[in-house]
Amino acid sequence: MIDLGDWNEPLAPLFADERYQKIRDFLKHEYSHCIVYPDMYDIFNCFRFTPYSEVKVVLLGQDPYHNEGQAHGLCFSVKDGVPKPPSLENMLKELKSDLGFSAPVSGNLTKWAKEGVLLMNTALTVREHQANSHANCGWSWFTDSVISLLSKQKEHLVFILWGGNARRKASLIDRRKHMILECAHPSPLSAYNGFFGCRHYSKTNEYLKSVGKTPINWNLN
Repeated sequence: MIDLGDWNEPLAPLFADERYQKIRDFLKHEYSHCIVYPDMYDIFNCFRFTPYSEVKVVLLGQDPYHNEGQAHGLCFSVKDGVPKPPSLENMLKELKSDLGFSAPVSGNLTKWAKEGVLLMNTALTVREHQANSHANCGWSWFTDSVISLLSKQKEHLVFILWGGNARRKASLIDRRKHMILECAHPSPLSAYNGFFGCRHYSKTNEYLKSVGKTPINWNLN
């Protein structure tokens, strides 16, 4: 049994479901025959670093980075010492524009996770150099279920949906209970179509303060 702290109880029905067993069987084959990211022990890090009881914000990514040494189980984040991918660079540019925080040396976003930002990809694994290669193995069912669970069982969360893949998940979220922030993806291909200037970091904090929650410290330095 995977120990994910206070996520164990809410996720137990998913881990017991036969659809998760199929994901497990698929991953056993993939990890034994291919190079897959992240490391198998890091797959569920988004839950390990952000306890269920402390989730304030859900930031959705698509699937893990697929080059060596990048992915470690948190969407958009890379390990210390790894060059920042272009989407992350643009996220940090918007952070500086919005809140004035200069870009950190490291692209590791674990600090955000520990602030209550669930950094979850919609697919939790990927084959090396093959983007979206695990998109159809069952992860979408699993992560959709997590989004629905959070929407139903929590109140006053902020869901940050960047790009088409993430924005399609809006239908899983109860807008009467939660704030949804949507815009273009921070990828260089789309960042100038509405991501830059979105001010989602400050808007998140304005909402959290309005419902009596402590805002996120987005400063990574």
